[in-house]
Amino acid sequence: MVQSLRARLNILIAIVTVVIIVVTAVSTAAFLNLTDARHRLLNQIDPASLSAGQVLLAYVDEETGIRGYILGRNFAYLQPAISALKSQTSATKQLNAALTDQPALLRTAKRAEHLGQVWQTNWALPAYKTTAAGSSTYATPTELAQGKTLLDRARAAFTTLNKQLSASRQQYGDNLTSATRQLVIALLVGLVLLVGGTIAVSVTLRRWITRPLESVTDDARQVTSGELAHPINVTGPSEIRALAADMEAMRVRIVQELGEVESARAETAERNVALDRSNQELEQFAYVASHDLQEPLRKITSFVQLLQQRYEGQLDARADEYIGFVVDGASRMQQLISDLLAFSRVGRNADRFQLTPLAETVAAALDNLDIALRETSAVVNVEPDLPEVVGDPILLTSLWQNLIGNSLKFRSETVPRIDIDVRSRGGFWMVSVSDNGIGIEPRFADKVFVIFQRLHGRDAYPGTGIGLALCKKIVEFHGGQIWLDAEASSGTRICFTLPVARREIPA
Repeated sequence: MVQSLRARLNILIAIVTVVIIVVTAVSTAAFLNLTDARHRLLNQIDPASLSAGQVLLAYVDEETGIRGYILGRNFAYLQPAISALKSQTSATKQLNAALTDQPALLRTAKRAEHLGQVWQTNWALPAYKTTAAGSSTYATPTELAQGKTLLDRARAAFTTLNKQLSASRQQYGDNLTSATRQLVIALLVGLVLLVGGTIAVSVTLRRWITRPLESVTDDARQVTSGELAHPINVTGPSEIRALAADMEAMRVRIVQELGEVESARAETAERNVALDRSNQELEQFAYVASHDLQEPLRKITSFVQLLQQRYEGQLDARADEYIGFVVDGASRMQQLISDLLAFSRVGRNADRFQLTPLAETVAAALDNLDIALRETSAVVNVEPDLPEVVGDPILLTSLWQNLIGNSLKFRSETVPRIDIDVRSRGGFWMVSVSDNGIGIEPRFADKVFVIFQRLHGRDAYPGTGIGLALCKKIVEFHGGQIWLDAEASSGTRICFTLPVARREIPA
C-alpha cells in the first residue's frame, strides 16, 4: 500500500520535533550547569576566599597589637588591633553569607572562627585586661607561647578552609569549563543538525512532492497543448496519485466527449449544408412565386375592378357585395405579394453596402411618407448628429419607412409625435424610435417581430403583418439587433443597433 503524504509528513515532523527537543534539552542542561558553576564560583567561592583571608589577617593584626601592648605597655600599640577587630567582624559576616549554600565549607569556616574566638576569649582579652591593670603576668615567655599556640590553631583551621576553598574553586572552574564546552558542542551539533535537516527535508520534500507534481504537471501540459492521447502517469504519495488518477480520468472523458463532439459537429455541418440549401431554395421559391404571381394577380385585379365599375348597380345588391369582396381580396393579395417579395430580397447579397449617412435615409423615408405626415400633422424630431454606417441605403430607408409608418398607423387621438435618438454603446450605435401612439403590451414584445403576426384585426388597422419582421431582417442583415423597449412609459419605443463604421471602408 502506498503511504500517504500526510503520514510521511507526520513522521518527518515527529523526527524533527524529537531532534529539536533533544538538542534543546542538552543545550538547556549545559547552559544551566554553566550558570550554576559561574554563580558558585563568582558569588560564593571567590568572595569566601577573600573574606577568609581578611579574617585571618585581622587575627594576625590583633595578635601583633596585643603582644606589642603587653611588652611595651603603650596604648598606641592597640590601635591596629582595634581596627583589625572591626575588619574581622565585617569579614566574618561576609564569609558566612558567601558559604550559606556550601554546608561543608561553612562548617570548616565556623570551626576556624570558633578557634579564633577561643584565642580572643581565653588569652587576648585576659592579657589586655591584666596588662591594663599593671600586671606583667602575660609578658612571660610561657604565657606568650600559650597565646601563640592558641592562635596557631586558628591559623591552621583557616589554612584548611583556604585549601578547601581552593579545591572548590578548581572544581567549579572545571565545571564552568566543562559546561561551556558542552554548550558549545550542543550549539554546534544543533547547527549541524539544522543545516543537515534543512537539506534532508528539502531533498525529501522534492522526492515526495515536487518531482511527482512536476511529472503530473508535465503530462497535463502536454495534454493541454493538444496531445490528448498522452496519458497522465500516476506516481508519488496517495494524494498525488489520486490527483493524477482524477486528471487521467478527466483526460479520458474529454477524449471521449471530443470524439462525440466531432461526430456531432460533422453531423451538424451536414445538416447546416442541407439547411442552407433548403433556405436558399425556399428564398428562391418565395422570390419566384411572389414575382411570378404579380402579373396574373394584376390582371385579375384589373378585370375585377373593371367589372365593378361597369356593372355596379346593374346587378342585385348581393352581386355588388361579392364583387367588392373580390376586389378587396385581390388588392390585399397584391399588397401581400409585394411585401413578401420585398422581404425575400433582404439578405440576398451585400454588394450594395456602402458608407451611408443615416440622416439621408431618414430624410428619404420622410419624403416617401410626406402625404401621411401631412394628413396626420405628425411632428418628427430627428437627432441632428445621426452617424454614418456601412449598409444598403435602400434597405435602411425601408427600415425607417416601416418604423415611422407604424408610428403613424398606430397613433392615438392626439397629434402624432415621433422622436429619433441615437447614442454610442460599445462598438455599436443604438438608435431608438419613440412615439406617443397606442403602444404595445410587453407580452407581445417577441410576437410583433414574427412575420404575418398581427395584434389587431384588418378592419381596425390595414397591413399584412410583415413590417416589423422586415425591419428585424434588415437590422440583423446589417449586423445589429432590434427589440421593443418594454419599459417605455407611454406609446411605443423600438430600439435597434448598427455597427460603428470602420474608417478603412471607403465612402
